[in-house]
Amino acid sequence: MAHLVLLQTASLRQYMQIACDVFSLPQWKYFVTVLLGMLKCDETRTLSGILRQVAVQRTVSGLSRFLQQAPWSIEALTNQRQKHFNALVAPEVVQAHADQRAQQPRKRGRRRQTVVTGYLALDDSTCVQAYACKMEGQGWHYSSSDKRSMPGHSLFQSVYCLLGRQLPLTPQMYRQKTVCEKEGVPFRSKIDMAVQEVETFVPPADTHTHVLADSWYVAKQVWRAVRQRGWDFTGGLKSNRQLRITLADGQRLWQRVDHYAAGLTPDDFQPVLWPSIEGGRWVYGYLVRTRIKKLGACQVLIVKPEPDAPPGAARYWVTSRLTDSLAQVVAAVAMRWVIEVLFADFKELLGADHYQVRSAQAIVRFWAIGLFLYQYLDEQRVSLQRQRGVHVTLGETRTWVRQQHTDLLLNWIVHQAAQGVSAAHIQDCLRPALL
Repeated sequence: MAHLVLLQTASLRQYMQIACDVFSLPQWKYFVTVLLGMLKCDETRTLSGILRQVAVQRTVSGLSRFLQQAPWSIEALTNQRQKHFNALVAPEVVQAHADQRAQQPRKRGRRRQTVVTGYLALDDSTCVQAYACKMEGQGWHYSSSDKRSMPGHSLFQSVYCLLGRQLPLTPQMYRQKTVCEKEGVPFRSKIDMAVQEVETFVPPADTHTHVLADSWYVAKQVWRAVRQRGWDFTGGLKSNRQLRITLADGQRLWQRVDHYAAGLTPDDFQPVLWPSIEGGRWVYGYLVRTRIKKLGACQVLIVKPEPDAPPGAARYWVTSRLTDSLAQVVAAVAMRWVIEVLFADFKELLGADHYQVRSAQAIVRFWAIGLFLYQYLDEQRVSLQRQRGVHVTLGETRTWVRQQHTDLLLNWIVHQAAQGVSAAHIQDCLRPALL
């Protein structure tokens, strides 16, 4: 059953108003159509699949023009989302500082400065288009789910996490150099995109930022950009990176991380709880302060599932925080998983890889509207979680929001029937935009 565009929950209607200055009136109608179609759709989120979910007079060609040609800005949409996010978290940041001050022991002298940390996670994901016709920006990218290179698009994404809330930033499409040369567009590497994100992101007031990334983005340029802003950086470390060791005679040498880890004994590893939604799991970690070539002073974390596990089972991370304990570094590393969850939910719940449009601008705009909806669902998730006192997933939140809209639709049908409106007229009003 198609959904009437006018039937929206008060929370969704209020949330959508933050984007009213981004779109003209004709564009706004298509924006709302795409948003509700993404929310209600259980099939592939192609333009046709989206239009089958809404009872409104729209066409596939009109929706395609809205995504490809209409003069609206993705950056403006992101800025409006971020303003809304900052206004939402501002009182919570003040409260978090007050809670930290209240927990400090009373003693003489100046109180220790309180710190509220937000985490900026960077990563990329492949949107596979195995059977699609030729699209702009399409190349061969490694897909972790397929375990091989697949045709499609690479989505570079960052998400900011603060006090349990998420703010997905502007999505970007990474094009390989050969694709850029063929399409006549400037090439930008993933490292360039990460540096730009670090240099341009403006966090909420009175917060400290901790950047999280996997081993691909642990590069000198990104590290330097983070440190120049006075932020912290924690990321994965490839086994062939070199750390500095000091021998008994004082001589300093460079050694591969995996070779260094192979020389450790089981007694060197300490049990530490790896945080997770399910309550966490115990692993064994080793933390050493050293220097990594091209990065500088840091701490290196080595984690094994068991203290006597073979060297091949070890995983490595690096952090710029030189005084953190083993548990604190592990907690920061575990926070990076939030962007992996974002990619999974964005694809499974909102169809981030279901698009069937050809231009690169239309694809990125499709992602941008999907992330607009994602941020709304995350706000509702936090609200539900606080009401229920238990963890709530984005999928559970989406089901709850959809049930509210279904209730609104059923109440509308009952009201129309009570007013004597014929079944044929009601059915005509609920006819989807595309049969």
